[in-house]
Amino acid sequence: MSAETVFSNAQVVLEDNIVAGSVLVRDGLIVDISEGVARSGEDFGGDYLIAGLVELHTDHLESHYSPRPGVRWNKTSAIQAHDAQVATAGITTVFDCLRMGSDEDDGFLLGEMRDMADAIQAAERDDRLRAEHLIHLRCEVSAGDVLEHFADFEADPYVRLVSLMDHAPGQRQFQTMDQYTLYYKTKRGLSDEAFAHFIARRLEASARHAAPNRDALAQMCAARGITIASHDDATLDHVDEAIGYGVRLAEFPTSFEAAEASHTAGMSVLMGAPNVVRGASHSGNIAARDLASAGVLDLLSSDYVPLSLLHAPFVLADEFEGLSLPQALAMVTATPARTVGLADRGRIAPGLRADLVRVRRHEGVPVVRSVWREGRRVA
Repeated sequence: MSAETVFSNAQVVLEDNIVAGSVLVRDGLIVDISEGVARSGEDFGGDYLIAGLVELHTDHLESHYSPRPGVRWNKTSAIQAHDAQVATAGITTVFDCLRMGSDEDDGFLLGEMRDMADAIQAAERDDRLRAEHLIHLRCEVSAGDVLEHFADFEADPYVRLVSLMDHAPGQRQFQTMDQYTLYYKTKRGLSDEAFAHFIARRLEASARHAAPNRDALAQMCAARGITIASHDDATLDHVDEAIGYGVRLAEFPTSFEAAEASHTAGMSVLMGAPNVVRGASHSGNIAARDLASAGVLDLLSSDYVPLSLLHAPFVLADEFEGLSLPQALAMVTATPARTVGLADRGRIAPGLRADLVRVRRHEGVPVVRSVWREGRRVA
């Protein structure tokens, strides 16, 4: 017997317009979209019905697993807490970021992220999770052990996205030493001598490892069909390098020049939704709103605040006359899904997965009222 649900009297947000009508869901798929109020079904009272959000880059799980320096929480408990928060923010597909590469001052031990991935997959088998969880490996190419960490995932089908990162001082995210000093010296309370040693070691590691590791990771991803992301590109040389590696996603470019060149080259330019909500980057780089106003912002990530992924599109639609709500919401639904090859979700259209969110917004911050994943209510 088929399972059928009707969502009626909704403002149905399609990829290019909004329809006042109803949506029919059967056996986890969207079957039909019709204008007008259906005679039966769940009455939305004029609330929005949007596609489930697709989150490509969130460090949120890490903050649950390691809530304080040196503290490790129970993995299953951390995953459930993370999952509950992302799902109730309207996120139905989430790429959990796991860090690859470490040194004695930063990162996780070899095997620790593999254990986390195993715990995520066990939680899915046990039906503990509301959202669908896939894996995004954040590879620190300047780390000497990044390939060793990556080897733990060489046969994992959950890995669908890999970002190539280099957080050495004086480049990419940290183009000025003022930014780097604040982020690493001031926040960690390092002495001048300890900080100088820290910088020298990071620069030497980047010079030795970054290029060969970047080459090796890109080749392995290409062979496995894994989407590659660049990270914190700042210059046209960085963008040219990304093009050469077949990068499809440009994460958090730090200059307008790099963002515009990435967009022109056909990459999806990603910026943080918190950046949109706050109106500025927390690290002093380019504002996402500036990219949106220039038409070179393609998608958003919640990064460290899950609800920001839903909040930010409404902010953009309010602020920019030429950017409609459907266009803004596509930055967190259709575009991220396409970028990583998930053709079965991200839009409200017949034949696609019924990953759906009921949203109410009168003024200010939108409120998630209900969430369905493949037609099953999960929040």
